[in-house]
Amino acid sequence: MKISVLPLEHSPLFPYTKIMHSVFAAGETTVRLDEFSISKSIPDLGTLTNVILRNAFVVAGIVALFLLIFGGFGFIMSAGSGDAKGMEKGKQAITGALIGLALVVLSASIVALVGTLTGTKGQLLGQ
Repeated sequence: MKISVLPLEHSPLFPYTKIMHSVFAAGETTVRLDEFSISKSIPDLGTLTNVILRNAFVVAGIVALFLLIFGGFGFIMSAGSGDAKGMEKGKQAITGALIGLALVVLSASIVALVGTLTGTKGQLLGQ
Protein backbone atom coordinates (compact mmCIF):
# COMPACT_ATOMS: atom_id res chain seq x y z
CA MET A 1 0.00 0.00 0.00
CA LYS A 2 1.48 3.28 -1.11
CA ILE A 3 0.56 6.52 0.61
CA SER A 4 0.91 9.65 -1.44
CA VAL A 5 1.32 13.01 0.20
CA LEU A 6 0.12 16.13 -1.55
CA PRO A 7 1.71 19.49 -0.87
CA LEU A 8 -0.42 21.94 1.09
CA GLU A 9 -0.95 24.08 -1.98
CA HIS A 10 -3.06 21.30 -3.53
CA SER A 11 -5.09 20.65 -0.40
CA PRO A 12 -8.76 21.69 -0.44
CA LEU A 13 -8.50 22.41 3.30
CA PHE A 14 -5.88 25.12 2.80
CA PRO A 15 -6.83 27.09 -0.33
CA TYR A 16 -4.99 30.19 0.88
CA THR A 17 -1.63 28.42 0.45
CA LYS A 18 -1.89 28.82 -3.32
CA ILE A 19 -1.37 32.57 -2.98
CA MET A 20 1.19 32.43 -0.18
CA HIS A 21 4.11 31.81 -2.51
CA SER A 22 3.41 34.88 -4.60
CA VAL A 23 2.87 37.04 -1.53
CA PHE A 24 6.01 36.00 0.29
CA ALA A 25 8.11 36.01 -2.88
CA ALA A 26 7.48 39.72 -3.44
CA GLY A 27 10.61 40.89 -1.67
CA GLU A 28 12.67 40.91 1.48
CA THR A 29 11.42 42.37 4.71
CA THR A 30 13.58 43.53 7.56
CA VAL A 31 12.09 43.34 11.03
CA ARG A 32 13.79 45.18 13.85
CA LEU A 33 13.04 43.41 17.09
CA ASP A 34 13.93 46.42 19.22
CA GLU A 35 10.85 48.22 17.81
CA PHE A 36 8.56 45.64 19.40
CA SER A 37 9.77 45.97 22.94
CA ILE A 38 7.01 45.45 25.48
CA SER A 39 8.77 47.79 27.89
CA LYS A 40 7.87 50.79 25.71
CA SER A 41 4.12 50.19 25.91
CA ILE A 42 3.99 48.68 29.42
CA PRO A 43 6.61 50.42 31.57
CA ASP A 44 5.67 49.03 34.99
CA LEU A 45 3.64 46.40 36.82
CA GLY A 46 0.77 48.79 37.56
CA THR A 47 0.25 49.48 33.86
CA LEU A 48 0.41 45.76 33.05
CA THR A 49 -2.20 45.03 35.71
CA ASN A 50 -4.30 47.89 34.34
CA VAL A 51 -4.23 46.43 30.81
CA ILE A 52 -5.09 42.93 32.02
CA LEU A 53 -7.95 44.12 34.24
CA ARG A 54 -9.44 46.38 31.57
CA ASN A 55 -9.53 43.50 29.11
CA ALA A 56 -10.93 41.11 31.72
CA PHE A 57 -13.73 43.55 32.57
CA VAL A 58 -14.58 44.02 28.90
CA VAL A 59 -14.73 40.26 28.33
CA ALA A 60 -16.86 39.78 31.46
CA GLY A 61 -19.25 42.50 30.29
CA ILE A 62 -19.58 40.93 26.85
CA VAL A 63 -20.24 37.51 28.38
CA ALA A 64 -22.89 39.02 30.68
CA LEU A 65 -24.52 40.73 27.70
CA PHE A 66 -24.67 37.47 25.74
CA LEU A 67 -26.10 35.62 28.74
CA LEU A 68 -28.70 38.35 29.15
CA ILE A 69 -29.69 38.07 25.48
CA PHE A 70 -29.68 34.26 25.64
CA GLY A 71 -31.83 34.24 28.79
CA GLY A 72 -34.26 36.77 27.34
CA PHE A 73 -34.56 34.79 24.13
CA GLY A 74 -35.16 31.57 26.08
CA PHE A 75 -37.74 33.29 28.28
CA ILE A 76 -39.64 34.71 25.30
CA MET A 77 -39.58 31.43 23.38
CA SER A 78 -40.77 29.48 26.42
CA ALA A 79 -43.50 32.01 27.17
CA GLY A 80 -44.76 31.72 23.61
CA SER A 81 -45.01 27.94 23.83
CA GLY A 82 -46.35 27.93 27.40
CA ASP A 83 -43.37 26.03 28.82
CA ALA A 84 -43.16 26.97 32.50
CA LYS A 85 -39.86 25.13 33.03
CA GLY A 86 -38.23 26.96 30.14
CA MET A 87 -39.53 30.28 31.43
CA GLU A 88 -37.94 29.55 34.80
CA LYS A 89 -34.61 28.72 33.12
CA GLY A 90 -34.80 31.98 31.17
CA LYS A 91 -35.51 33.94 34.35
CA GLN A 92 -32.55 32.27 36.08
CA ALA A 93 -30.25 33.09 33.15
CA ILE A 94 -31.37 36.74 33.17
CA THR A 95 -30.97 36.96 36.95
CA GLY A 96 -27.52 35.37 36.80
CA ALA A 97 -26.40 37.70 34.01
CA LEU A 98 -27.59 40.79 35.91
CA ILE A 99 -25.90 39.63 39.13
CA GLY A 100 -22.70 38.93 37.19
CA LEU A 101 -22.82 42.32 35.53
CA ALA A 102 -23.36 44.00 38.90
CA LEU A 103 -20.35 42.11 40.30
CA VAL A 104 -18.20 43.21 37.35
CA VAL A 105 -19.17 46.86 37.84
CA LEU A 106 -18.61 46.60 41.60
CA SER A 107 -15.21 44.93 41.19
CA ALA A 108 -14.14 47.54 38.61
CA SER A 109 -15.11 50.26 41.08
CA ILE A 110 -13.16 48.58 43.88
CA VAL A 111 -10.09 48.18 41.67
CA ALA A 112 -10.33 51.85 40.62
CA LEU A 113 -10.64 52.89 44.27
CA VAL A 114 -7.60 50.83 45.26
CA GLY A 115 -5.69 52.31 42.32
CA THR A 116 -6.61 55.82 43.41
CA LEU A 117 -5.67 55.19 47.04
CA THR A 118 -2.32 53.63 46.16
CA GLY A 119 -1.53 56.23 43.49
CA THR A 120 -0.70 53.78 40.72
CA LYS A 121 -0.06 55.01 37.21
CA GLY A 122 -2.75 54.40 34.61
CA GLN A 123 -6.00 54.43 36.53
CA LEU A 124 -8.41 51.67 35.57
CA LEU A 125 -11.41 53.81 34.72
CA GLY A 126 -9.42 56.61 33.11
CA GLN A 127 -9.52 58.97 36.08
